[in-house]
Amino acid sequence: MSDRASPSIGRRRRATATIASRLTVEGLTRIYGGHRAVDGVDLEVDPGKVVSLLGHSGCGKTTLLRLAAGVEVPSAGRVLIDGREVASERIFVPPERRQIGLMFQDYALFPHLTILENVMFGLTALDRAARKEEALAALRRVGLDRLAGAYPHEASGGEQQRAALARAVVPRPGILLMDEPFSGLDSRLRDSVREETLAVLRETGATAIIVTHDPEEAMRMSDRIVLMRAGRVVQTGTAEELYEAPASLFAARFFSSLNEVPAEVRGGAVDTPLGRFPALGLAEGERAVVAIRPHGVRIAAAAGEASGGRAGRVVARRFLGEVDQIEVAVEGLDSYLTARGRFGLRFPVGSEVAVGVEPQQVKVFPDA
Repeated sequence: MSDRASPSIGRRRRATATIASRLTVEGLTRIYGGHRAVDGVDLEVDPGKVVSLLGHSGCGKTTLLRLAAGVEVPSAGRVLIDGREVASERIFVPPERRQIGLMFQDYALFPHLTILENVMFGLTALDRAARKEEALAALRRVGLDRLAGAYPHEASGGEQQRAALARAVVPRPGILLMDEPFSGLDSRLRDSVREETLAVLRETGATAIIVTHDPEEAMRMSDRIVLMRAGRVVQTGTAEELYEAPASLFAARFFSSLNEVPAEVRGGAVDTPLGRFPALGLAEGERAVVAIRPHGVRIAAAAGEASGGRAGRVVARRFLGEVDQIEVAVEGLDSYLTARGRFGLRFPVGSEVAVGVEPQQVKVFPDA
């Protein structure tokens, strides 16, 4: 079945509110054969907040989610829900007793059950009539009541995702855990389904933790982002905090493409062909990387038009729709400098230009 546009949020029945829970992990560790998949993680997720676990494949974010869900047993540390210990070296509460909803990357819908029966599946404490009523209400919330009698293979990818969301929220969990929930959708559907999902999460008020490798997705959906690397938390904060004040070169690279210029700290600053920049917190003589975001690179037609501009020559130009990307050979730099902006056709390949940078778009980090 072909993908169909999702209904507008305004036509959905509003989701029933839940009592949101607080999730706390302290020193959480999971070891597989000597490999620390999760390594001493501390994390506090406030009730009703949407938090993204962000990182590259293999960084430990899915393992951390599974530990919180009770699908994995921790090697050390503990998990608490509303202050109640549910996993540690001395106690383990199974997943079905944690009041947690789970939504997997492949949606995990039962192929032999209808969409309605899939949503009813987790409502074991109710009689059949009540289960059906609750499930239909959940399907109406996500605009899928018309497909109640269909089977999963008869639904599009976006519809399957929304069915999985309905099944996850219908028991009204205090915490909803979602593992790469949008990765199976094509780009045409991903934005609309993400917005639908976020609307349902806000309506229910449940605490939600979303695993993703997409920084844009994390920034669009989350109250807070937890950036992970090699089983550890690298940085935690709002989207603005992680983008504007990355704690490391790794964090800066994750949220933006960068021009990286090697330098050495002298007198509390670094000198580059593009200017001198402060190197706060770095030791004298330390090797550093000057990271410059492409939209912070200024291009002018002649040296006299850019204060302090460095001589350069345009070697490539790409039209990217909303912005243009220009590659510039700059005197004194070993690699081309990338600039992004609305340049139009002012700087054809071969143009002699003057290059400068916006100081607020420059970050200096220790050489990684």
